Amino acid sequence: MHQYLLFSPEVAHARSTGQPIVALESTIISHGMPYPQNVRTAREVEQIIRDAGAVPATIAIIGGKICIGLSDEQLEQLGTASDAVKVSRRDLAYVLAQGRLGATTVAATMICAQMAGISVFVTGGIGGVHRGAETSFDISADLQELAQTNVAVVCAGVKSILDIGLTLEYLETHGVPVVSVDQPGFPAFFTRESGYQSDFQLDTPQEQARFIRTKWDLGLRGGVVVSNPVPAESAMPKEEIDRITEQALREADQQGVTGKAVTPFLLARIKDLTGGRSLATNIALVKHNALVGARLAAALHALPQ
Repeated sequence: MHQYLLFSPEVAHARSTGQPIVALESTIISHGMPYPQNVRTAREVEQIIRDAGAVPATIAIIGGKICIGLSDEQLEQLGTASDAVKVSRRDLAYVLAQGRLGATTVAATMICAQMAGISVFVTGGIGGVHRGAETSFDISADLQELAQTNVAVVCAGVKSILDIGLTLEYLETHGVPVVSVDQPGFPAFFTRESGYQSDFQLDTPQEQARFIRTKWDLGLRGGVVVSNPVPAESAMPKEEIDRITEQALREADQQGVTGKAVTPFLLARIKDLTGGRSLATNIALVKHNALVGARLAAALHALPQ
């Protein structure tokens, strides 16, 4: 598989010198935010990770290679391209074989991170069970990936556009532990509380690292969800975001939006309906996750091998 991996000079140096590395997805750049905020945020998130003592590795598919770490030019390419494919597990081989430009989702980033020997991955929010999944069977591949791929995913929970209760039930069924930071409650992306509890609360990176290492030492395959709530000063009121989410969901249904198009449509509508405040919240939570993820990567790195 290593014939498909291409490490940036920064990441290659980190690997050779034994520095902690944090994986970052690229769908947030190509599909998650508008330009130029997407590229600016990507660069700022990478710098937060560097400042915290780790090395960022943004992952994307470019020129028939899985690029582990991107240059400024490649970040700009992803941020402005209209033809970047949203790549999950299903799409990875096709996009590589066709030499297409691909932006990795949570699932694909986890796969690529494990190939590259990276144990910690920072994102905004994971995918989950969509509302109405009992008839549509619309369940994100992120959840299956968490059940089988040994990567810890630092996120702000899942978006309220999903069925959060069923998402947590699905993770429990597949043995994926859900850890919360600084609170017992599971966050809901734009808001700190979803109304549901996480499985465990582990506040320090050292506690998180010992738990994750113990899980993998026991041979218990699969990832760990490290749910880190958005900072209080950047969170949106739960009642407001719930109301706006319901409106966006109705509009998506009325317009026949389905499949991969649903999440980008809903996020764009929520941004419009909040006058751009949801985008500011999105940026704040990703940056906060980057700090928590970098500290976790450093703590995992410091554990005896």
